[in-house]
Amino acid sequence: MKQLGLTAGRAWERRHFLGAAAATAAVGATGLLPLAVHSQPRKITLAWSQASFCQVPVPIALERGFFEKNGLQVEVLNWSGSADQLLEALATGKAEVGVGLIHRWIKPLEAGLDAKIVGSVHGGCLRLVGVNAAGVGQDVKSLKGKVIGVSDLNSPAKQFYGIHLAKRGLDIDKDVEWRVYPPDLLDVAVKKGEIHAIADGDPNLYLIEKRNPGVFTELGNSAKGEYAEKICCVLGAGAKFVREDRKSAAAVVRALAQASDYVAENPNEAARIFAKYTPKFELPDLQRLIAELTYKHHPHGGRLHDEVRDFAADFRTAGILKKSTDPARFARHIAQDVLS
Repeated sequence: MKQLGLTAGRAWERRHFLGAAAATAAVGATGLLPLAVHSQPRKITLAWSQASFCQVPVPIALERGFFEKNGLQVEVLNWSGSADQLLEALATGKAEVGVGLIHRWIKPLEAGLDAKIVGSVHGGCLRLVGVNAAGVGQDVKSLKGKVIGVSDLNSPAKQFYGIHLAKRGLDIDKDVEWRVYPPDLLDVAVKKGEIHAIADGDPNLYLIEKRNPGVFTELGNSAKGEYAEKICCVLGAGAKFVREDRKSAAAVVRALAQASDYVAENPNEAARIFAKYTPKFELPDLQRLIAELTYKHHPHGGRLHDEVRDFAADFRTAGILKKSTDPARFARHIAQDVLS
């Protein structure tokens, strides 16, 4: 077992090089076609969260041979600690690459952790729902004076909907209260009248709504509207790894982009493959959730830079990033085009 200095699960599976013949056909945009596979694949460690169904391109890349086709031998680590710990692992070289939500990464990267965003996996997977009985309507302004339940005060959903509410004129520190509960107890808090809305990600929020039909109205969905074509889960890499082995960093970007396209085109099969990692979720639920996400959206290069810049600007407006942080300069520093 390889320990990476994270509060993490075990390194759950080592995949060895199988040869190009093991890989299935890849879909790709310009610059994403796999390079020729050499006799000795590059060994790397990739950290991800097995509990996050939205990161399904990781097991797809393993199961369908996209890593091998791009000349990589990947060991994956299922981690369960904070984003700060994952980024620290990247910055110190204990893991070369990792996948996570940009909403958790922006602030630590502003603080100076030596890691880069080199690619992306999919668009939005965060939602905000209001409790009908609490008088919360479809307009988010109806949340003024209300309590919003979140899993923690730095959760991606809290950060994202902080932006969402601030853009609509609410003071996210004064007009609403954010209250923390364990994810699987958020609906219990609703029943007790302690919260009037929930900001969280799927599959947890999906399962809460399934247990409580007719109780909630969706107020926000990061897979729709202005954020439908913007990044959500991103691929990070240690800055030293990018500097010293740009070719391998590019290979990871290509492999996960090809896997994301596979998920977009084969959501039911992708759900079937992922089901063994999350046995508590029923396959039809996974299929529905995966089909609703925007896996076709995984920009790199200039578009990735632009979307990181836009997120940084939104976070600064909402007061999450410092007012002195320049979004364009920040994006140029943390977003790297490894494919050029």
